[in-house]
Amino acid sequence: MAFAGWPIEAIEFYEGLEADNSKVYWQDHKAVYDRRVKAPMEELLAELADEFGTGKIFRPYRDVRFSADKTPYKTNCAATIGSGYISFSADGLSVGGGLYMPDPKALARYREAVDNEKSGVELVRIVAALRKEGYDTMAHEVLKTAPKGYPKDHPRIELLRYKGIAMMKTWPVGAWLGTRKAKDRVVTTLRAGVPLNQWLLRNVG
Repeated sequence: MAFAGWPIEAIEFYEGLEADNSKVYWQDHKAVYDRRVKAPMEELLAELADEFGTGKIFRPYRDVRFSADKTPYKTNCAATIGSGYISFSADGLSVGGGLYMPDPKALARYREAVDNEKSGVELVRIVAALRKEGYDTMAHEVLKTAPKGYPKDHPRIELLRYKGIAMMKTWPVGAWLGTRKAKDRVVTTLRAGVPLNQWLLRNVG
């Protein structure tokens, strides 16, 4: 089937899960999740695969082994596609891409590329263009000061303090979410993230 957005039942499913994050609720409403939440995401990923690559939906179950929060289910349906990320929840839709949680070696390569005059200035331009178009740029963690080995007055200190670099746009729930306009917003955002992802591929790997 063709992607036609997420219907109101999908939003109501996550509103209910937020109120009752239990195995009983999940089992009673799993058919709604499968048909109204997961199936549209699968359809969307299939339609985007030719341009952006293979998509993969994250498991709906939380890993609670090392968490104080023992609620068993995630309150969003998220997926990766190529270098991009898509998340649907009762709050709306989020789309982005980039390097969000790099391992130490990747983080070191990122900082070296930011420090380099040519690649660093290129990243500044990419980030400025994204912000101008209304996209958020972020990192999983931002240092309060310069990372070890870099001066505090570095011309690109803001990006050096980022532990990785990602871009994202989020929209609240609206009638558009239940239509193919949702796909349009996903495609526009994934395309906007291409320059950042290409920079990361060249400089970080």
